[in-house]
Amino acid sequence: MGSPGNGQELGRFLSCGGRLVPSWRTPVQNPPFFADVPCIEMIDPLAECLGAAVGGHITYSYADAVRLAGHSCPTVAGAYLMTKLSLDRLYGSETPLRGGIRVELRDAVDAGVTGVIANVIGLITGAAGPGGFKGIGGRFKRAGLLAFGVKQARSVRFTRLDTGQSLGAEFDASMVAPHESQQSLLKAILSGQATAADTARFGELWQQRVAKLLTSPELWPQMVRFG
Repeated sequence: MGSPGNGQELGRFLSCGGRLVPSWRTPVQNPPFFADVPCIEMIDPLAECLGAAVGGHITYSYADAVRLAGHSCPTVAGAYLMTKLSLDRLYGSETPLRGGIRVELRDAVDAGVTGVIANVIGLITGAAGPGGFKGIGGRFKRAGLLAFGVKQARSVRFTRLDTGQSLGAEFDASMVAPHESQQSLLKAILSGQATAADTARFGELWQQRVAKLLTSPELWPQMVRFG
């Protein structure tokens, strides 16, 4: 009998690199609303070529973006939502092509949260800077598809390499205001004066705002603007 594959669940254990790890230690228990956020379907020719995904089909969830960033916040939510809605517009009924999209950001990579936004968008689209994948025999190149400090009206621009069609996008979370208690709770946390209950309450209120941003499609036209 062969050994279990990596990531295969075995009762209360998970096989990771051939080592059995208690499964209760491995999964991240995300807030329930994560399951209500629409996923993003992509086709990645490189993944298909190298046998990593049948047909190149890869599904990205908001939880994937959170794992990459290490946290869930309006910035991560906005980057995910901008990418999903922009790809929906650019590709329509087609499945977007990972590695076939150029991404340009208006701000410098070290300005504010630009780097966080770029990381999330790069995860989904495959677009990368100079350190990205250089390709195989002239194909599957990802390096050079992500640029910063580009003069443009919107904060992010997505461009299809196959058609040249492009779309600018801007995210604004201001219409979903933070809870009035968040600021005082955060001050208590940062000063070391917060109780365990304070910290739990802050996280709950923080994620309530993120949930509203990601699960209120009626607000998306005002939150994400194109041009």
